[in-house]
Amino acid sequence: MGRGDIVKDTTLEVFNTKDAKVWNPKPHVSKDHVMIPTTDPGADLWTEFDRSIGHHFNLSIDLNSCTGCGACVIACHAENNVPVVGKSEVRRSRDMHWLRIDRYYSSQDSFIDDVEKKDNIAGLGSSLSEFGELENPAANPQVVFQPVMCQHCNHASCETVCPVAATSHGRQGQNQMAYNRCVGTRYCANNCAYKVRRFNWFLYNDNDEFDFNMNNDLGKMVLNPDVVVRSRGVMEKCSMCIQTTQAVILKAKREGRPVKKDEFNDTCACSNACESGAMRFGDINDHDSEIFKLKNDKRSYHLLEHIGTEPNVVYQVKVRNTKEI
Repeated sequence: MGRGDIVKDTTLEVFNTKDAKVWNPKPHVSKDHVMIPTTDPGADLWTEFDRSIGHHFNLSIDLNSCTGCGACVIACHAENNVPVVGKSEVRRSRDMHWLRIDRYYSSQDSFIDDVEKKDNIAGLGSSLSEFGELENPAANPQVVFQPVMCQHCNHASCETVCPVAATSHGRQGQNQMAYNRCVGTRYCANNCAYKVRRFNWFLYNDNDEFDFNMNNDLGKMVLNPDVVVRSRGVMEKCSMCIQTTQAVILKAKREGRPVKKDEFNDTCACSNACESGAMRFGDINDHDSEIFKLKNDKRSYHLLEHIGTEPNVVYQVKVRNTKEI
């Protein structure tokens, strides 16, 4: 229902017979009253620099393979000391997941009609709220599971609005947080198009209100010593497991050698925990790596690509085989 810029899917027949421009169209923006692709350097408002030097990390998520099991969410919590806030806080929209799984349902019968309706509404200049009615329910609805975390945008809208520069962009592609510098204005959360930043409403550590087996000495032994435990009043989000990528780099430096081929593979907790292989992490400056091939695959796309944030998280279009044998 008008969410084609967020989740893309197509059928195997269309995938095999049509050009990628049909099932994975690239968005265009207006410049001097001429529509140009968002990938055109002329569409940038930012000063670009050479990203081919050193490492540049990307994460690929294949919507075909994701089953929505949630293993990545649990792995992220365990690796990055993300607190469990409980049902009451979640009901107040104060959840603390660095990684969430969005689920999109659609009726196979009305999917094409929804696309046509969206195009007609866009042509009339009306809002998408004019769908007016829900889809017809189906006995076997189609579903897409989409993991969403910080997209680590190269042109991050959150970085420009932070008054104390607590969030900044690293040379290796990550959007980084300096927790000691954050004063909790939450401007970054308001300006994030993907709604992936979380605010610490309380001090969850050593707080009896949030005693989920983490307030005693034995429970604290499960915490990762490589990741700081955040305090009240700061914003936090996915770090693309920077502690593990830096560990690989430092190990190679100590041994006096360059990083080996594919040594960065699955150093992210979420990609390492993914049983279906839907998540793949690596260095796109290594042109022989799997992540480089996935990023340049014809199925690849970015969330809300038309806003020009240039994320370092890439998704693969879901392809459905709807013909029964």
